[in-house]
Amino acid sequence: MRKLVGLVLFLALATGGLVTWQHREQWGLLPTSSSTTSTALTSTTTSTVPVITPLSGVNDPSGTSRTRPALTIKIENTPDARPQWGIDKADVVYEEIVEGGITRLAAIFQSNIPPRVGPVRSVRRTDQAIVWPIGGLFAYSGGAAYAVKSIQSAPVHIYSETGARDGMFRDHTRYAPHNLYAIPARLWTHAGTPTPPPALFRYRSSDEKTGGVKVASFKMGFRSGYATSFYWNKLTSSWDRTIFGAADITATHVNVSPKNVIVMWITYQGGVGVIGAEGIMVGTGKATVFTNGHEIKGTWSRASKQDRAIYRDAQGNEIKLSPGQTWVELAAIGDPVTVPAG
Repeated sequence: MRKLVGLVLFLALATGGLVTWQHREQWGLLPTSSSTTSTALTSTTTSTVPVITPLSGVNDPSGTSRTRPALTIKIENTPDARPQWGIDKADVVYEEIVEGGITRLAAIFQSNIPPRVGPVRSVRRTDQAIVWPIGGLFAYSGGAAYAVKSIQSAPVHIYSETGARDGMFRDHTRYAPHNLYAIPARLWTHAGTPTPPPALFRYRSSDEKTGGVKVASFKMGFRSGYATSFYWNKLTSSWDRTIFGAADITATHVNVSPKNVIVMWITYQGGVGVIGAEGIMVGTGKATVFTNGHEIKGTWSRASKQDRAIYRDAQGNEIKLSPGQTWVELAAIGDPVTVPAG
């Protein structure tokens, strides 16, 4: 066999022919095709592009965030709701004003799967504007006919308590209506698009400057006793949240502590705290971003419901956030944000 290969090689060279890579492999002058293929596959598969979670901007080594839609769950925020479940695992939390001036949460999950979330409560008109850019799934307990009709206009698959099947349950160790909880893993078995959702924010790289001025704490002056404060935690590089005069601790004993807090001043059409009012989230307005221990004053703008809100500093540059959880405070125009001196 070797004599035959040598003869063929001699003839090819003598006649001015070319000995290609394929010829060399075929004639046994190179390692077998299986070994070269294996080497090529190995070099290809080891150079993978990292997966970044779309709604929190953190690295996702498992890549599972590419396989899930956004899941927005309405959560009660009264003293009777405490301790809440799962809000520390949300990628984004919107805090909105509802009737009586109290606040309610719209928590968006995508990169994490907490075992339970809640207490789950009813939908409001403002919610459709929150979910329009990201689509996916929307879970709530029920609601007035006008509010249900409003969320039905948004590009989400909706699941009320009666339609969620085994995706929600009542915890009978607590009293109704503060005892309804969602099970995200079961809700995600239902359809939802797009998968994954588009990003809502832009994030800083480790070598980019934050901007703004350093602050140690601030108070979001919601009305009716729902003011909440945030304190910069240098150890965790996040904002420890307090409400009702105490640390905001979940049922799993975690202090709620987002990486970013955005205050977005909006108009509540119909009146602040009035039944049936709607927070208007399209247009422009004032905004303040708290990130990396800094306060950055600026504006927000949103061209349509389909578009995300963009937050810009005084120079017109888009404000970039720290990767991690973000809280968006949907403050009424005139609600104060207080930053202690020094």
